[in-house]
Amino acid sequence: QVQLEESGGGLVQAGGSLRLSCAASGGTFSMYAMGWFRQTPGKEREFVAAISSAGGSTYYADSVKGRFTISRDNAKNTVYLQMNSLKDEDTAVYYCASRTISIATTERGRYAYWGQGTQVTVSS
Repeated sequence: QVQLEESGGGLVQAGGSLRLSCAASGGTFSMYAMGWFRQTPGKEREFVAAISSAGGSTYYADSVKGRFTISRDNAKNTVYLQMNSLKDEDTAVYYCASRTISIATTERGRYAYWGQGTQVTVSS
């Protein structure tokens, strides 16, 4: 069983930056691909970014490409999402997710474990 806890959300002005963190416990973090997703009220949870277990492969949604960066520190069992040039439309609850294999994917249904989410609000 993998437990995930997100942190780092908050209120930021448009154009600003935030860094989200997701601390994992249980399981073998260094063997698992990780992802970030986000959700707004009334909408489905959508893919944001993913990273393979060793960090060699990363994937991004077109809407965040060039602005967000996913990274991980396997020694700290933590995955990060650096968000720059934030826009109003980035406002959402951001969720960290873990697979149980090393290969990253953009498909929400292939993630086995989820955190509780952290709110990011971008004001203009």
